[in-house]
Amino acid sequence: MTERAFRALLAVLLVTFFYFPTWLSAQEKEPIKIGLIAPLSGAMAQPGNDMNNGAIFYLEKIGYKMADRKIEFLVEDDEAQPAGSLSKARKLVELNKVHFLVGPLLSNSGYAVQPYAESKRTPNITISAADDLTQRKRGKYLFRSVWTCSQPSHILGEYAYHVLGYRKMVTIGMDYAFGWETVGGFQRAFEELGGKIIQKIWCPMTTQDFSPYLAQIRKDTDAVHYLSSGGKYSVVFLKQYQEYGLKDKIPVNGVGQLTDESVLPTMGDEALGVITALPYSPTIDTPINREFVKAYREKFGKFPSLYSLGPYSAMNLINQAMISLKGDVRDSEKVAQALRSVQLKDDPRGPVKFDAYGNPVQNVYIRKVERVGGELQNTVVYTYPEVSQFWKFKPEEFLKQPPYSRDYPPMKP
Repeated sequence: MTERAFRALLAVLLVTFFYFPTWLSAQEKEPIKIGLIAPLSGAMAQPGNDMNNGAIFYLEKIGYKMADRKIEFLVEDDEAQPAGSLSKARKLVELNKVHFLVGPLLSNSGYAVQPYAESKRTPNITISAADDLTQRKRGKYLFRSVWTCSQPSHILGEYAYHVLGYRKMVTIGMDYAFGWETVGGFQRAFEELGGKIIQKIWCPMTTQDFSPYLAQIRKDTDAVHYLSSGGKYSVVFLKQYQEYGLKDKIPVNGVGQLTDESVLPTMGDEALGVITALPYSPTIDTPINREFVKAYREKFGKFPSLYSLGPYSAMNLINQAMISLKGDVRDSEKVAQALRSVQLKDDPRGPVKFDAYGNPVQNVYIRKVERVGGELQNTVVYTYPEVSQFWKFKPEEFLKQPPYSRDYPPMKP
């Protein structure tokens, strides 16, 4: 090597020695970017705003820092439309360069975003309950912070048979993925025990007048299981159910969106006595939840809902993963592994661990709407501990069955 070549090489090594650590340090200190996709306008705006509140509540709690790195939080409104969800995901990933996607909410939106996030190797902590996101269509980079559609409805089917004593039931569900999967889980659990679904009624997702569907309900049913996507649809359904004279004749139950805290303050006596199942209620009597509810109410002036809890828990999940990785987000596979290994021991809903498919194993609570201190609340009347998304089935056996759909399980003759 000539003296000139040696000096050139030495110069390169010296520059690399002094500059690279500075460059690396700068990269490590750039903000961690988290993008939230939520329906902030339209019929699902109240749940969407609760999602935003839950995320902000956690980020403020930790001072917008994870593993000593600042958090840049970006929010996009998908207007509860799958095409909008996918468009916003692309913007957040390709333009804003987010490290994590949180959301979207609706099941059909979750199915739209998941393949894209997977192709971009972007960890997606979904709030969507769509079953197959953590079942047949599961991916390496998708995690769920809340529940699957059928997770609480399996439980409610069992409770309706064993505790409420129902043997014949009518189901009414929104005619899209969330409705099919939730009603399917309820039907399977209820009928496996010996009950029978005698009628299934499907409503368009945007239904605002339920009277044509209420008129179809068979009078020989023990009760009605109603699946709502939440928001104003829950409010309208229960109001019309009472006005139609059915409330005192045929009991109604459903998955928790029916009386979720995002809409419960706008309801009246029509909600009293309604039984629902969900992995959360503000009335869970633990020190962690009491503290969470107290602080949340002081900030937002209302009870937290499941929609609040989903992004709150998602931020906690990301934070725990970042702590374990010392804030290093450069390797998506390592980030995914870290997310999968987290156990949320301080979650307001109770202990949460993640199964091999990225879905929470958690308590499911049976709730009953009561008026306490002049306010409606979902009182916990029974707790099913450590509920899996596969209920009592082995995962490999469960996944051999068709996904719950409009026609599966089929009606019995």
